[in-house]
Amino acid sequence: MGVVGLLYVGAVLFINGLMLLGRIDPRAAAILNLFVGTLQVITPTVLIITAGNRPDVILGASGIFLFGFTYLYVGIGLLGGFDSTGIGYFSLFVAIMALGYSFANYRLLNDKPFAVIWLYWSFLWLLFFLLLGLKHEHLTTYTGWVTAIEGWVTAAIPSYLLLTGYWQRWNQDLLAIVLVVFGLVVFGGLWVLTRKGGAVPTRAGPAGGETITAH
Repeated sequence: MGVVGLLYVGAVLFINGLMLLGRIDPRAAAILNLFVGTLQVITPTVLIITAGNRPDVILGASGIFLFGFTYLYVGIGLLGGFDSTGIGYFSLFVAIMALGYSFANYRLLNDKPFAVIWLYWSFLWLLFFLLLGLKHEHLTTYTGWVTAIEGWVTAAIPSYLLLTGYWQRWNQDLLAIVLVVFGLVVFGGLWVLTRKGGAVPTRAGPAGGETITAH
């Protein structure tokens, strides 16, 4: 069930990335945030209720709330035209907790690829904090690209491969290494490219301030 929700996390991250890049109106993106946020709150609730006191299931489900609340926060904020500072500082909380979930996936759940994916999410939510909480608007373009790419690399593609059984057939150590190398090369390269090209203006949020986004 959580894997299905991950598929739509990929969709909302892709949409939010395009929103930050000025390709989608914030109020239009807000609707999908509300849909996925609701799904990502209902899903872990059901998983925990039916877990039968299995600590590994409860641990895995608990992290989903971080993203469900983020998307609901974003959707409501965009539609209401609220200042983004609150979601920015909540993103800092998520970024810190994601480090803990990365460690748990590596040491407790023996899932090295998702340990790396949690590091991806920690990095992305740190960018949200810098952009929305601390108002470093020069990061808008970079954050938009990272958000859109992570939608595919950390959510949509892994979810599809898990659902079809292909993910489990691959060497997990090698997959984790590939994810590390991809992240360093692509996000490092994007940083250089966006700095050289300068900040690209993005569409303003519904209150006239910067747009807000999330995983």
